[in-house]
Amino acid sequence: MSRLLYGFLTQLARVAVRSGRWKDLQIIVLRHENAVLRRQVGRPSLNEDDRTLLAAIAAALPRRLREGWMVTPETLPRWHRKRIARHWTQPPTRRTGRPPISAELSQLIVLLATENPTWGHRRIQGELAQLGHKIAHSTVWQILTDNGIDPSPNRSDVTWTEFLKSQAAVACDFFTVDTATLRRYYVLFFISVQTREVIFAGVTENPTGAWTTQAARNLFLAHSDRLDGARALVRDRGSQFIDAFDEIFRTEGLKILRTPVQVPVANTFAERWIGSIRRELLDRTIIWNQHQLERLVREYIDHYNQHRPHQSLEQRPPKPAQEPPHTPPATVTVLRTSRCDGLIHEYENAA
Repeated sequence: MSRLLYGFLTQLARVAVRSGRWKDLQIIVLRHENAVLRRQVGRPSLNEDDRTLLAAIAAALPRRLREGWMVTPETLPRWHRKRIARHWTQPPTRRTGRPPISAELSQLIVLLATENPTWGHRRIQGELAQLGHKIAHSTVWQILTDNGIDPSPNRSDVTWTEFLKSQAAVACDFFTVDTATLRRYYVLFFISVQTREVIFAGVTENPTGAWTTQAARNLFLAHSDRLDGARALVRDRGSQFIDAFDEIFRTEGLKILRTPVQVPVANTFAERWIGSIRRELLDRTIIWNQHQLERLVREYIDHYNQHRPHQSLEQRPPKPAQEPPHTPPATVTVLRTSRCDGLIHEYENAA
């Protein structure tokens, strides 16, 4: 049966060619090819040019001649409605709001957080402000979060209560450091409440009253200009702060304000600075001797006074070595300087 059908179709095709109706024969072949492809492809995808061509031809052909097309009659009006909607749709307006953060600045934020594990998002915001990039701390938080970095590492949930700010101008305290050989040293320092400037007073193994009194004398001999305007001294009730120590400050016109017993929050400025030097320096290294300890503490104090930004000072250090630029630099390229044996990093704009 198939052989007879094949012979009949062959003769019919030859007659169509001889009679000049080869176009009809070609249409039959194309329609059959189309039917074969439909069996293989579930739903062909059309682009905008395909839709335009089919819609234009469909508009000129009668409905009966559109039978067998890959699109249904209901599809053509839907295309037409979408074309009208696109024609009357207004072009998108420019987005308003803050400009996006550049990829270079985002990479710099990630770099600062990676190289300085103790820095939180506000500390990084302050470092960027010194480099001339004014960016919200919430944006820094979001960038760090998007990169899988904790925006606030090693932070305590305890909030320090500010007190005696209007009465006290200078606070002092000791903190201890144990060396690798289990030898304990005591570091005495003073910090200005108004400017947050820290003054190194000395390191000793035995903080007696006589040693503390001599440290107070040395303080006024070497740094009397940095204590101008001080009205009071805040200190705890340690036995090393004897009457002779207090008398030196009273002679200079300062009132002695002793904190209550076992209330470290009463000396919050000194306690917070101790926390800073421990987190950023002392807890990240091993101290071997007094000379190394004194050198590292002095270097950290220089960094703290001249470079480290402070929230209470509008992200400025107490005594900045250089003023931040008024306008952001054209490129986000910085130079890094290391202090304290590479544990503390400082950044400045490349020339």
